Amino acid sequence: MKAWVIHKVVNISVNREPLKLIEVPDPEPEENEILIKVKACGICHTEIDEIEGRATPSILPVIPGHQIVGEVVKIGKNVKGFKVGDRAGAGWIFYSCGKCEFCLKGLENLCPEFKATGKDAHGGYAELFKIREDFAFHIPQGLSYEEIAPLFCAGAIGYRSLKLTNLEDGENLGLIGFGASNHLVLKIAKVLYPKSKVYVFSRTPRERELAIKLGASWAGDIGEEPPEKLNAAIDTTPVWSPPIRTLKHIKPSGRLVINAIRKEDVDKKALLEMDYPRDLWLEREIKSVANITRKDIEEFLSMVERATLKPEIEVYSFEEANKALRDIKERKIRGAKVLKINSDT
Repeated sequence: MKAWVIHKVVNISVNREPLKLIEVPDPEPEENEILIKVKACGICHTEIDEIEGRATPSILPVIPGHQIVGEVVKIGKNVKGFKVGDRAGAGWIFYSCGKCEFCLKGLENLCPEFKATGKDAHGGYAELFKIREDFAFHIPQGLSYEEIAPLFCAGAIGYRSLKLTNLEDGENLGLIGFGASNHLVLKIAKVLYPKSKVYVFSRTPRERELAIKLGASWAGDIGEEPPEKLNAAIDTTPVWSPPIRTLKHIKPSGRLVINAIRKEDVDKKALLEMDYPRDLWLEREIKSVANITRKDIEEFLSMVERATLKPEIEVYSFEEANKALRDIKERKIRGAKVLKINSDT
């Protein structure tokens, strides 16, 4: 099969073709695995973190991609929950042990043996992908493969981030950055918290225009003061300055949730600008999002079916994987980016 691979750590701004398209043997499913013919795979900033060494893959070369949807074409002999022809998908969670203290508490995202799809195991920038059936999901009807793909990370981890804010209906939510994940968080918030106002902070006019179009109460540049204080905020930016500059707008006892696997070091000095009495005192909190659980994905996909939630997407051909990553790096973003893998969708 054809697959894009990360061979080594490089800077995308210097090496503008970081992925290599190669031929690799077709994967064969083991007894508890399913083999998916990949129709589409969402493109995530985490792939840039992997390529640039902030989240270095545990295997190299590795096939990246963790927002995978397609059709089951082969199953292992012990598979019970899927059959050939089923529509199926997979997200960032490729494996957890199921036995540790975190897994037993429902926090398998914190499992010390956690394996990430496209980082610790081959992912979906390929024509075929295999995974254990208990880490795969049946996918909603009524949406195209390209529309479903971003739901497996941008949507599901955005859903987890929103849960972690402890927001109540009617309270103000801030979204820092407005790419693949936060544009879906806005849509989720409109369903779960219809009385809440959503304020969006983004550097680009294109993202701010999209935010207003999708129902944000206000959209401004990073650092601008919103019309009202925030009860909670979710940061999806790759750098430190935006969330630090937004802390002062959060009410006492409010929470900032940072939805990013890694932060770039380019503006690390922004951390020194944090002012304790202004930004953190009065029981304000900062909480990170780490990975994702299967329950998050299951709950979110169920909500998508009930609410007919649909992402805004930009579709790239399979051959344009490097271009898509460059566009994310250069903030050419409007919603979620998706690779169309097999053209018979």
